[in-house]
Amino acid sequence: MNTCVVLGWTTGMTGALIGLAGGIVGTYFGIVKTNGPRERSFMIKSSVVGWVGILAFVGLQLVLSHPYRLLLWIPYLILLPVGIVYANRRQDEIMREESGLGAGKVD
Repeated sequence: MNTCVVLGWTTGMTGALIGLAGGIVGTYFGIVKTNGPRERSFMIKSSVVGWVGILAFVGLQLVLSHPYRLLLWIPYLILLPVGIVYANRRQDEIMREESGLGAGKVD
């Protein structure tokens, strides 16, 4: 193998490992930094759904043929931000309920 191929594989694998490590650390602290049992339970469930969804997307990118790989980006780019917004709003609602402020009240 020539130097360019080795460099490409090395940087690609390094980037993937850094991304995976960031996801693991972010998931861990997202769960640990919760304030109550309902919030922690929600974060665990949200994390599982997120990891399964993203790993399924990556896996399908590896096994599908060319036109279908591109089409797979359409639902991914729609569902990922919608899921993030939903999870953030729901977590905020749970935090407010657990702190006694109520879901509809604003600080």
